[in-house]
Amino acid sequence: MDRTTERRTTGEGCPVARLGRLREEGPVVPFDDTPMGPAMLVTRHDDVHAALLDPRLRSDPAAVPGAGRGIAGVFATLGFPDELAHLGRGLLVRDGEDHTRLRRLVSRAFTVRRVRELRPRIEALTDGLLDDIAAAGADGTPVDLVAALCHPLPIAVICELVGVPEESREVWRALARLLVAPDPARMPAAAHAVHDQVHELIAARRADPADDLVSALVAVHDDGDRLDSDELAVLLFDLVLAGFETTAHVLSRAALVLLTRPEQLAVLRDEPERWPVAVHEIVRTCGAVPMSTPRFAAADLDIGGTTVPAGSTVVAGLVTANFDPRRHDRPEEFDVTRDPGRGEGHLGFGQGAHYCLGAALARTELEIGLRALVTRFPALRLAEVVEGPADLGFVRADAVEVRVDALPAHHHSAGMGGVGQDVRCDP
Repeated sequence: MDRTTERRTTGEGCPVARLGRLREEGPVVPFDDTPMGPAMLVTRHDDVHAALLDPRLRSDPAAVPGAGRGIAGVFATLGFPDELAHLGRGLLVRDGEDHTRLRRLVSRAFTVRRVRELRPRIEALTDGLLDDIAAAGADGTPVDLVAALCHPLPIAVICELVGVPEESREVWRALARLLVAPDPARMPAAAHAVHDQVHELIAARRADPADDLVSALVAVHDDGDRLDSDELAVLLFDLVLAGFETTAHVLSRAALVLLTRPEQLAVLRDEPERWPVAVHEIVRTCGAVPMSTPRFAAADLDIGGTTVPAGSTVVAGLVTANFDPRRHDRPEEFDVTRDPGRGEGHLGFGQGAHYCLGAALARTELEIGLRALVTRFPALRLAEVVEGPADLGFVRADAVEVRVDALPAHHHSAGMGGVGQDVRCDP
């Protein structure tokens, strides 16, 4: 069956419009739609930027009297077994020197130089997946880009970088699926499978090192302090899951957005040198993370003129910031020629100490994957005509079914999925 399906994961209605209404209510608003319960949502770009840099907003709730459970509460809701609760003690819930020490150990694998060295391998992986798509769709059979490219590419890249062997990757895929579509009854078995595999991998690399991140972390000493197995397990758990699920989402959403905005796709086909800059616009408008992980106010704060009491749970609205008209001209238009100015021109990767460790890798995967896709298949189009452009923002695409065979002579451009570049959302 031809299908292009989307699942909204931040409440009913397009998140750009819905969260945009909250942005206009005020710089900080009460917000209950979070996995960790009620919070205060910072909505406007400059305030979001400042909040992400403010050391008084802690990531570790244990350091703030009266704070909520944060990510630990999310894990419990998902059905994580209590005995594996330590897997929730990764980089995202650490502050200060503790966070800096662990981040320093893994950051060497994600430097711009290291990512540049990975480009040929990412290109080869992409070409192999596109070969499979070409074979599957040669007779006009629809191909699901999510299953055929958007998920396999980033998981292959991060697993090769970290050192997860091919035969072991399905347990990671299974756990990732439960993080997206929770099933508390199935979560304990999936979490234990990943936990056991991580420790087996650590033991194997201690006995027989390889050229991968696991081996490097096993061998590393940081001021004489060797990482123990639990710390290693937490870091690897963080890196693998964060390293592919978010990129897979952006790849899927970006493919759908481009295929329903043929004039934007035409610009990139005619001027491929625009791809590196276009990726910034893709992350701004198709970001995988609608808001930051929770922060906890260690003192009474003033954010945009609003008092935030000590102990409050605070989330920074990355989507609301990226579509803030105070910061962006025509923010709800997708424009691959948009000049991001200094820096990236968005907060899609966060800011400050918890800026996305894999940002350079994600940008490279997006550029290589999308560019190769639309170059390899000049007749690429959605399997079903979609009226108007697809939504921007955090709207998960469960499937993006396309045809890649040559267009019939009578085909009209409307079959590409519609024309337009503005956000189209039900209010």
